[in-house]
Amino acid sequence: MDWSQSLRLIAPEETLSVAGLILLLVAAWAGDKAARAISIAAVAALVAAMALVAPALCNGAMGPETAAFGGQMRADAFASFAKLLIYGSAAVALVVAPSFFDRVRGMRAEYPVLVLFAAVGTGMMVSAGDFLTLYIGLEMNSLASYVLAAFLRSDDRSAEAGLKYFVLGALASGILLFGISLTYGFTGTTSFAGVHAALGGGLNTGMVFGIVFVLAGIAFKIAAVPFHMWTPDVYEGAPTPVTLFFATAPKVGAMGMLMRVAIVAFGSAPGAWQQIVIFAAVASIVIGALGAIGQRNIKRLLAYSSINNVGFILIGLAIATPQGSAAMLTYLAIYVAMTVGSFVVVLMLRDADGNPVEDLADVAGLSRTMPLLAAGMAIVMFSLAGIPPLFGFWGKFVVFQAAVDAGFVPLAAIGIAASVIGAFYYLKVVKVMYFDEPAGKVGGQSEQAHTLLLIGTSLFLSPLGYLLTKWLGGLTGHAAAALFHFA
Repeated sequence: MDWSQSLRLIAPEETLSVAGLILLLVAAWAGDKAARAISIAAVAALVAAMALVAPALCNGAMGPETAAFGGQMRADAFASFAKLLIYGSAAVALVVAPSFFDRVRGMRAEYPVLVLFAAVGTGMMVSAGDFLTLYIGLEMNSLASYVLAAFLRSDDRSAEAGLKYFVLGALASGILLFGISLTYGFTGTTSFAGVHAALGGGLNTGMVFGIVFVLAGIAFKIAAVPFHMWTPDVYEGAPTPVTLFFATAPKVGAMGMLMRVAIVAFGSAPGAWQQIVIFAAVASIVIGALGAIGQRNIKRLLAYSSINNVGFILIGLAIATPQGSAAMLTYLAIYVAMTVGSFVVVLMLRDADGNPVEDLADVAGLSRTMPLLAAGMAIVMFSLAGIPPLFGFWGKFVVFQAAVDAGFVPLAAIGIAASVIGAFYYLKVVKVMYFDEPAGKVGGQSEQAHTLLLIGTSLFLSPLGYLLTKWLGGLTGHAAAALFHFA
């Protein structure tokens, strides 16, 4: 084993780990008064990590030369694409946090450190080439996330969110670990390549149970039906910057982990898991859409929207082709932009005293009192609904196209029909903002960082985003090819 090459391949994880440990010591000595400086340093570390992973994506890195520590981790183009989304999302969660926590006097120096360690674990999840590495990364992300959900100690909703997330997350981790143990017991290895080879010789009942339990544990992490029950409560109760983080970085990491496990580890027996993924996809689309219709809290509505979008993304995985995986990654990139934009809007919805406004009725008539904010929110909502010519339509289009090309026409038809249901609650938000009488609740001053982020995401989601389709398609094509080309 070439240790120097392995250490070079995991340079992003090393950078973030060292930065996190140093900033943890700074937080212990300097206290909360250094929280903003620590946040800036954490953002700089994440940007440096993004610079380290970008070359592998641009070069389309794949094959044995991307394996670190005997195949325990992979630094290929697929991992690099996912890490760019993860680290970028984590940086946004750090940028928007200080102003929110300062208003509730809850800013602590530990927040950026926890986000850094969660980002390290999430990056390990998408780079894993072995179930042990996968589990270590998953738990590193989860332990930091439990604390982040309950970060506002004076807020009962935050404490409840942290407790629910911890209890259900621990249960899901146990289910996943049980599946991994069954997989190891019936294949004799925890290596993805080894499991792939073992399944190529045929399936037995024990191995099927192992696959089911592994997928069930991962389904919790991506909030797919029927393991979605924690999502609305945690999204509503957690501090909004933390909710933004949960809805982006760990979601991308869990989806990347699922793709790596399904395509690489279980890829030689797709018939054993395709039906499970198809069920989860259809159920998530339908239940996410129906669950969102009656929601009055905007964060809970976005939680069900997240479940709905996971269903569309899973369609790309169900067809088990490079085109489907590339479509998934394209949708994920657009989904991250839509999610950032939607939660930045939630952060900007405040009353004159600076208190958050989360009830849908309170944004009535927003187009007349704050037209630019209403326009940004409308762009995000129309994009989430997949209405052309906004860029969110392209994410759904490439997924459905991949399904049709692979012969999964009924699945694509169900997805298209169910997306009409989802359009209802997105359009309801726009209707309340533009056609109802002004409620006069929203009137706080917006932070410059929030405004810039909303403008950036709105431009990306506008028809201007279609100028990036060829470039984005090239990157996702490299990433998908690396996923299907493993040694």
